[in-house]
Amino acid sequence: MKRWFKYIKPYLPFFIIGPICMIVEVIGEVVMPKLLAVVINGANDGVLTVPSALGAMGLMILTALLMMAGGVGGAYFGSKASVNFAADLRADVYGRVQRFSFANIDKFSTGSLVTRLTNDVTQLQNFVNMLLRMALRAPGMMISALIMAIAMNPPLSVVLAVCVPIMLLFIGIIIKVSFPRFSIKQKKLDTLNSTVQENITNVRVIKSFVRQDYETDKFETANRDLKETSMSAMKVMIFMQPVMTLFMNLAVLAVILLGGRFVLAGNMPIGDLSAFITYVTQILSSLMAVTMLLMMTSRAMASAGRIREVLEEPIDLSDDNAAYPDLRVAEGKVEFKHVTFRYYKNSEDSVLTDVNLTIPAGATVGIIGSTGCGKTTLVSMIPRLYDVDEGEVLIDGVNVRDYSLTHLRDGVGMVLQKNTLFSGSIEENLRWGARDASDDELRRVAAYAQADKFISSFSDGYDTLLEQGGVNVSGGQKQRLCIARALLKKPKILILDDSTSAVDTATEAQIRRAFREELGNSTKIIIAQRISSVQEADMIVVMDNGRITGVGTHDELLESNVEYQEIYYSQTTIDAKEGV
Repeated sequence: MKRWFKYIKPYLPFFIIGPICMIVEVIGEVVMPKLLAVVINGANDGVLTVPSALGAMGLMILTALLMMAGGVGGAYFGSKASVNFAADLRADVYGRVQRFSFANIDKFSTGSLVTRLTNDVTQLQNFVNMLLRMALRAPGMMISALIMAIAMNPPLSVVLAVCVPIMLLFIGIIIKVSFPRFSIKQKKLDTLNSTVQENITNVRVIKSFVRQDYETDKFETANRDLKETSMSAMKVMIFMQPVMTLFMNLAVLAVILLGGRFVLAGNMPIGDLSAFITYVTQILSSLMAVTMLLMMTSRAMASAGRIREVLEEPIDLSDDNAAYPDLRVAEGKVEFKHVTFRYYKNSEDSVLTDVNLTIPAGATVGIIGSTGCGKTTLVSMIPRLYDVDEGEVLIDGVNVRDYSLTHLRDGVGMVLQKNTLFSGSIEENLRWGARDASDDELRRVAAYAQADKFISSFSDGYDTLLEQGGVNVSGGQKQRLCIARALLKKPKILILDDSTSAVDTATEAQIRRAFREELGNSTKIIIAQRISSVQEADMIVVMDNGRITGVGTHDELLESNVEYQEIYYSQTTIDAKEGV
């Protein structure tokens, strides 16, 4: 409860006023049958006069108005409380996800996080709304009606002594059966959302490989699993409603049969029998409402557990203990000292093993090696996308863990291997690099990245809208936009992870020249597959199987490093064949 109270506290008046309004409605519902009984008894006994009838009618109208005010007030304040509760909770969950390291994100699938942020939070919102409207109303109605019924005719109340325990037993069975089914349903919803998200994001790959049928079957399997799990859970609800209604009707029938005898014997006025039947209906309806609330509780508990997993997930990468939280990256010197890293902490195999490397400030450094040798992982340590398992990474002589994450990442620009653009205009995407940059700066970096020409060819220029992920521009255009975005940031350390693979060599040469002119004092780290991309670098780092096997200039490595020679001559042979 302590976990959720922080979302209740700011809206505590709504959480208090709402149930109070529902109590007003309950009082009215309990009083109304008694007023009606007075009218019926008076008419039946022949003592009802016009003034007394009008008086009773006026009281009934006033009671109805109070009930209406209580009901509307309860619904209004319940909605206000639940919507605000859900909004704050959703914001906290989203904020938590934003603080996740890559390792944390890897633990949850994208579809699962989306489900938790949407469906699970909505389940809790509906539960809170239902709780505020029913938590006092249903028990209050049941207890009040039970007191009124017993006070009206104790012998006839024996019917309730039989029906209520049976219904409570049935409710307990329902809750026990339903709870695990709703938990499974949410997990199946995760799977479906993950499938949909993956398919829609990669629809072009699916079409290019003609895998629509396979992916359709995959979706149908996930959809069928969710349908069957949902039906398994809903069967409980479907079965519950008619059984509860049957109990209610049998109870009313028993009251009519027994109460009719009391009326015929003159031991009970007919108006009291009418009121007693109403109270029995109210008692059993309240039990049904409690059952619905408990059913919703089981669903909400499943969702709450999933949300709590996100909120309580230990963030393995934070700057809480940073020694220099106000320090900024000033020069851009990078050092790796005995760095070892594993994606799976219990694994014996490491992705990086005892890496030692010093990159001078302002240098242009190329990193080359076979696929999967740890190049991307190595540079990910610089902005702390991952933390080292052993050793340390230093920037300007300071451990990266001693910077605040904001200042550290402000000083590092990355153009990732997978280029990502967001929905919005080209200008909005470029301004991710510097929100307050002038239009002239925007166009200058676009020109440096060889992007201005194709942007200007669009009818809307820099106002051209990009679809999600930038799917309406080519791979090479996407890369150049991402490079321009990084250039606009003017970082002290620029990391390019195979980010010119989709552009021709002439364009790549122009981009490299732009780096020298625009970021002459910045440290530039270029991961590449083509030796031509790093050949002119001040220093080239050769990696193999998570280790550095050589460091030097192109000529030095060509003379002394076996791995570099193999890469160079294999590419030279391919280029020669293509030139034939």
